[in-house]
Amino acid sequence: MKHFRTYLFLFICLITVSTVSAQIDKQKELEEKRQAILEEITQINSLLFKTKKEEKSVLSQVQDLNQRISASENLIRVTNQQANLLTRNINENINKISSLREELKVMKADYAEMIQKSYKSKNQQSRVMFLLSSENFLQAYKRVQYMKQYAKFRKKQGEGIKAKTEELQKLNSDLISQKKTKQKLISENEVAKSKLTEERKDQQALVATLKKDESKFTSQIRTKQKEADEIDRQIDALIRAAIEEANRIAKAKAEAEAKANGTSTTPSTKNVITKPAKTDEFALTAEDKALAASFTNNKGKLPWPVEKGMVVKSFGTHQHPQFPNVTTNSSGVEIATSDDADVRSIFEGQVMAIQIIKGANKVVFIQHGDYISVYSNLATVSVKKGDKVTTKQKIGTVAKSPTEGKTVLKFYIYQNKTKINPADWIYRM
Repeated sequence: MKHFRTYLFLFICLITVSTVSAQIDKQKELEEKRQAILEEITQINSLLFKTKKEEKSVLSQVQDLNQRISASENLIRVTNQQANLLTRNINENINKISSLREELKVMKADYAEMIQKSYKSKNQQSRVMFLLSSENFLQAYKRVQYMKQYAKFRKKQGEGIKAKTEELQKLNSDLISQKKTKQKLISENEVAKSKLTEERKDQQALVATLKKDESKFTSQIRTKQKEADEIDRQIDALIRAAIEEANRIAKAKAEAEAKANGTSTTPSTKNVITKPAKTDEFALTAEDKALAASFTNNKGKLPWPVEKGMVVKSFGTHQHPQFPNVTTNSSGVEIATSDDADVRSIFEGQVMAIQIIKGANKVVFIQHGDYISVYSNLATVSVKKGDKVTTKQKIGTVAKSPTEGKTVLKFYIYQNKTKINPADWIYRM
């Protein structure tokens, strides 16, 4: 029975420690999320709202406002979670404080009673007389040990009271700190809610403007989508042509090397060409295969093509938030960034092509084995076709829209001629 109680006590202690640790980890995780959202809102304000309303189209204003409202809603949600978790922690601490006070009260009462008995004992009979009255040496020795143990017990009880008092003081301090943090979060949330209310009013006013002339704005959206589709079509055609050219050059090089070495001599393993399964796939050397494998292994860990930016249009097909009967498609992602931002290669590779496309400015294609990263809407280019590039190497700068006042990079990733979602490959995109 004694062992069972000991094990039960240890189990309860372990569960308590684990729960507290989990709550601390959760609070830390929520705070990191909140800080990330605050940073996102800062970026939205600096990258999307730097241009006056009069200079932006209604559609652009609605899109930008939707982005900020979404971030604000996330901020309020996460802050509420933090406040709720703190409320649970505060209630737990209040219960602990109440329990500790009771324990301390009992310990102090026991200690006072022990001191009182000790005092009475000293008056009735001194320690010396207590020892001298022993019947034999063994009894005297036992009485000495008893007095030592008694003194040790008194000291231990005093230390226990001190430890409980310190624990109580710490819990009180934590409680005050938690209440202040909770109040701060609530105040910040009230400000965020107030801003969100104003933003929703602005959104409703803009949406009302859109609804008044729905056919005009849906026509604008579809026209813009057609322009984007045409740019995508040209990029697809350039990639197919680049694959064909790369395969032709690689084949000619391998044949020339084989001819120079003699028909009986096998070319070096490094330059052996793997025949593609399809004509629209790269014929890879062993070196190209290794680069492609390295690119694949870095899925989800690749750096952003700009140092600072945020996705304003994601990959894939989307229903328009204001016009449900209108869908838009994006073959890559659009990243809003700062004026004159540097564009960086996301991985080592070779510049496969540089083209100027109407509506997309300058476009750079970089090959990474059988993968291709495409950087569209560049104002300047600092590399040339055939250049070897390294990860994060500058390849140019992003162009600024003269009509919208935004600086947006259109970024694509292909495997051979298949478009793939950049968000699956770029770190925390």
